[in-house]
Amino acid sequence: MARTGPTAVARRVLIWLGVIFLVLTGLLAGGTVWGNASWVPKLALDLEGGTQMILTPEVTGDKEITEEQLQQAVQIIRQRVDGSGVSEAEITTQSGDNVVVSLPGIPSAETRQLIQTSAELQFRPVLKVGNGAPVPENQRTPEDQLPTPSAEPTGASDTNWIDADLLKEYEALDCTGKAANAPVEDKPLDQAVVSCDPSTGAKYILGPVEVQGDLIADASFGQVQNTTGASLGQWAVNIDFNNEGSAKFEQVTSRLVSLDGVRNQFAIVLDGKVISAPQTNSVISNGDAQITGGFTEETARALSEQLKYGALPISFEIQSENQISATLGEDQLRSGLLAGAIGLLLVVVYSLLQYRALGFVTVASLVVAGVMTYLAICILGWTENYRLSLAGVAGLIVAIGQTADSFIVYFERIRDELRDGRGLVSAVENGWRRAKQTVLASKAVNLLAAIVLYFVAVGNVRGFAFTLGLTAVADLIVVFMFTHPTLQMLARTRFFGGGHKLSGLDPERLGVVPLYRGGGKFRNTVERTPPKSGKNAAAAGEAGRRQTIAERRMAEETERHDSMAGSSKGSEREDN
Repeated sequence: MARTGPTAVARRVLIWLGVIFLVLTGLLAGGTVWGNASWVPKLALDLEGGTQMILTPEVTGDKEITEEQLQQAVQIIRQRVDGSGVSEAEITTQSGDNVVVSLPGIPSAETRQLIQTSAELQFRPVLKVGNGAPVPENQRTPEDQLPTPSAEPTGASDTNWIDADLLKEYEALDCTGKAANAPVEDKPLDQAVVSCDPSTGAKYILGPVEVQGDLIADASFGQVQNTTGASLGQWAVNIDFNNEGSAKFEQVTSRLVSLDGVRNQFAIVLDGKVISAPQTNSVISNGDAQITGGFTEETARALSEQLKYGALPISFEIQSENQISATLGEDQLRSGLLAGAIGLLLVVVYSLLQYRALGFVTVASLVVAGVMTYLAICILGWTENYRLSLAGVAGLIVAIGQTADSFIVYFERIRDELRDGRGLVSAVENGWRRAKQTVLASKAVNLLAAIVLYFVAVGNVRGFAFTLGLTAVADLIVVFMFTHPTLQMLARTRFFGGGHKLSGLDPERLGVVPLYRGGGKFRNTVERTPPKSGKNAAAAGEAGRRQTIAERRMAEETERHDSMAGSSKGSEREDN
């Protein structure tokens, strides 16, 4: 029969915490052996240095680039090289017409390609749609049943585009999770291709390109209106084609509107990814197309900006490339780590002075939280290209105080319960029930602040917010899975349970004295009459400061009652 007491539960929780550490360590070890992971965190541009590239935009024809279009290009490049916002890349404009890209380390060939190429917008007809997960090998179409087109395709929507090789590629394609956002090689415009929609996880077989993005004159978003001009409360994206685009789009919609099923759809493809695949409801002859269907204001704005940028035929040439040293260097990093070490030392000294041996639980909890955060940073550096900047180091330093604050709240709740007359085992359980609500509320505020800061900021500030949020999660895990179970077990030891003077739970130091309840029983209560000198005076003063209003009133009433009783006895003696 499984044990369900607090000690047994505490052991199981500690075992699960050990399992989490084993999983994190094993994952990182596997990454170092079979991947490009490292036991050392990746450093950002300000600490490691990297590569700075100055890009000059190239345009076709006699078109000129506006400041707005250049800013859109900067946003696209930032999304490409720093999609998660934690690799600490810096992308800015220079002299109003150049783009400066500063990346940590040495950029790969793929990254260079992403930076230089323009956002290529295409309209392709849909031939097949399916679930984004790759088809298991034992369920894929057998070789003897693979399609073998008997004739050359006669149009972009002709299913004869789907041959054996294309269907194999489609069934093996993985459009789930991160795989959906993997870079895509340039595909021939006059051939059918497979593609993913990262927003829905669907995968497609698409026909050849029929309309290219440079034929879009403008794109906007707004609410759908009826014939009288009244808003229908539905968001839409509006596309305006130029003359050539209008003629081509009319031909496409004239064909698609007569087709059934998924072949009635056309896919809008940006950088090889499907960003929308609307159905064709009517022939668009005037070049003004409108896309509707489940948009919010934010999603409609995002799609319109993608379409607008896709209409800009920009590519970039690397004008110059230089290796740059760390902007802050080892001295600043050393100073930051020294500041963190001093802060940590002060927290440890305070904990040991204030809580005696109980302070070692704080120290152990900080060590556990630190190791967990370190492993997480290394794993995120491997999987998400997270890089630790000086701002991130500052987030770790701030987290020391926030983490210690959780333990202090818990310890003080336990002390309050002891002053109320409970034994240590009961005080730990009741103190935890009261403390965990405060801890959860505090960490919820920290996480909310980190999330808001992450989404409204860029660059180093996002790194700071990310680190702050990561440490808040680690703090919660440690408090719930290490600190509380550890105290549950320590409460049953003679050293802590007996209130040893060095335990931090000494009744005398807490201002608690045993009072006789009758029947051979005693209970602990706050000492009412403070001693006048010595260590007991300091303990009683500490107890007095920590009394609740109700406790103070009770003590005052008791003192008044005792005083009146003493006066009454004195009067009786005089009468006698």
